[in-house]
Amino acid sequence: MKKYLLAAAVTALVIGTPTAAGAATATATAGTAAPGTPAGAVTAQAPASKAAARVVLPGERVSAGKGWTLWLTRDGKHWAGPDGYENFRSVTDGNLDLSRPGVSHQSESDADGAFHSGVYYGTRKAARVELTDRAGKKTTASLLELPGHPGWGAWYAHTAPAERSGAQRVALYDRAGVLLADLPAWEF
Repeated sequence: MKKYLLAAAVTALVIGTPTAAGAATATATAGTAAPGTPAGAVTAQAPASKAAARVVLPGERVSAGKGWTLWLTRDGKHWAGPDGYENFRSVTDGNLDLSRPGVSHQSESDADGAFHSGVYYGTRKAARVELTDRAGKKTTASLLELPGHPGWGAWYAHTAPAERSGAQRVALYDRAGVLLADLPAWEF
């Protein structure tokens, strides 16, 4: 049985919704800050990134490694786990404020490792999603987008199991390394 993580932020801008498979979902928009950072102080910069999102066709399945698969449709991000179940995160159901930068996070962990994915949205300037664990270890996620830069895309990454790495902070950066939005880690 997999142990599911909850990656959520304690802000008024967070919307948490359990997904059909029981994994936790959390969302943060621009204006949220890392723990200990004053509200509105979302101006941190990380190293600039030249990486771009991989452009995929609607419905094109992408191997995310370790048995995970992601695909995008006009309605949102779909993913399937190694045990065959499928899940979905909508970008059209009104739960995401697409008018400003934000990032969501779904995470599942077992003894072999943790799989993280989510949606970044509200910007055409997204260049990098980065996860940071409680020890400060950073993991750069892979990005996927549909053709035509629709103002949203999906991200995914693998980390050590939750028991070792703890909750992950998720940060969305532009190409200049400017923080667009983040989702602070939530230890429970």
